[in-house]
Amino acid sequence: MSTQQGPGARSRRDRGVFRTKSVEQSIEDTEEPEHALKKSLSALDLTVFGVGVVIGTGIFVLTGKIAKEQAGPAVALSFVVSGVVCALAALCYAEFASTVPVAGSAYTFSYASLGEFPAWIIGWDLVLELALGCAVVAVGWSGYVRSLLDSAGWHLPAALSGTQGGMFGFDLLACILVLVLTAILVLGMKLSSRVTNVIVAIKVTVVLLVVIAGAFFISGQNYRPFLPPTRPHVGESGYAAPLSQLLFGFTPSHFGVMGIFAAAAVVFFAFIGFDIVATAAEETRHPQRDVPRGILGSLAICTFLYVAVSIVVTGMQKYTELSTDAPLADAFKSVGHPFYAGIISFGAAVGLTSVCMILLLGQSRVFFAMSRDGLLPQFFSRVHPTFGTPYRSTVLLGAVVAVVAGFTSINELAELVNIGTLFAFVVVALGVILLRRSRPDLPRGFRTPLVPLVPVLSVLASLWLMLNLPAETWLRFAAWMVIGMVVYAMYGRTHSRLGRRIAAEGRAAAGGGAGRG
Repeated sequence: MSTQQGPGARSRRDRGVFRTKSVEQSIEDTEEPEHALKKSLSALDLTVFGVGVVIGTGIFVLTGKIAKEQAGPAVALSFVVSGVVCALAALCYAEFASTVPVAGSAYTFSYASLGEFPAWIIGWDLVLELALGCAVVAVGWSGYVRSLLDSAGWHLPAALSGTQGGMFGFDLLACILVLVLTAILVLGMKLSSRVTNVIVAIKVTVVLLVVIAGAFFISGQNYRPFLPPTRPHVGESGYAAPLSQLLFGFTPSHFGVMGIFAAAAVVFFAFIGFDIVATAAEETRHPQRDVPRGILGSLAICTFLYVAVSIVVTGMQKYTELSTDAPLADAFKSVGHPFYAGIISFGAAVGLTSVCMILLLGQSRVFFAMSRDGLLPQFFSRVHPTFGTPYRSTVLLGAVVAVVAGFTSINELAELVNIGTLFAFVVVALGVILLRRSRPDLPRGFRTPLVPLVPVLSVLASLWLMLNLPAETWLRFAAWMVIGMVVYAMYGRTHSRLGRRIAAEGRAAAGGGAGRG
């Protein structure tokens, strides 16, 4: 298999930390027996993964909260705007995943287009993003389950419920959830997909039941005004303020037309996760066809469900009267049907299980891909001889996340998940443009339309949302990136398989030249 990119491009790109790994070499590495993942997934499996990770507790909480505080009934339009922003990124992911069907998602795509050091940075970013996201979700799941247990008369000791705080508090349920899901992921992707299929079927059924039941209690009066008049927003101060406010003195307004876009910056984060579908490309039977279908299909389904729920909740209860903790459940209570509040809690608890599993899946695949490339110890890139899964990286990361979820609530770090995802969106969109120019000859199962317009719009939209995050989130993100640079300099740069391969080719060429001389 040829790995040539042209002598000029190769000599420029093979130097230093910006050396690129060709698409052909990336695919060739997946065929090594000790590093080969089992291909067992279909387009339906990938779509279910996408829906499973995107639809979580946010569909029951975020819709009403944002309607009350920022957009009113027009929150449905905010979800449409966010869906469009995500679609721009999804189109870029779909092209890359069909061109480079290799585990690692944005990390692998960056290695093929931007170079090794940018790929390391995005991989380091993704590991943090997915690990923190999984831990936060596990803690949230624990809270829902404790609530259900309390309703049944079963109470966990405070020291094991994660509510005591301090160094002696331990969230037993969150820890157990992560360990059980880790074991399922080790046992194989097909088993993981079957478990996810069942969970997602229950979750979507609950969402549709709530939407259909709620539709009978909608009052047209609650939609007036659909677009409430603009209200100035009192911003945060100091490093808790959005970066855009500190840099430009700009603060988003509540309600009105601008309120729709300000709310879109918030509800966007309810869509985070569809990109994880790309991490399973290497385990898909027909990745060039099925991965784009899985990414775009799951995004379309999730956008429809979010819009439907937002229309129902704002139609059942006046947006000014919605609660911010459990708006959908309280909306049913306001119309005399508290039974549905229990169904919503059950659906949220079940839904978070699949979110946690797929976040674990995504981070283990990124870690595995980085290990296979030598940027992390290659000990973690071996697959299980029976199950065909990267069991070593899965067990390591599962144990770390279980400990973090058990001992730390880390809610204040949750926004690192958001900035990490948006950073990945920016990198993937830029990578599409660069790979189109450097390798126009590559076969692409899916092509992003209107390049470079769509990728550029994706970059601008993602950067705008990043600027709406607090400055303290940027500082934490920068600190993690600095740690990553140190690790790369001390280990990854010298252990890189690509770097060693290039060095060996250079020595062979020098030896051949000396022999001819």
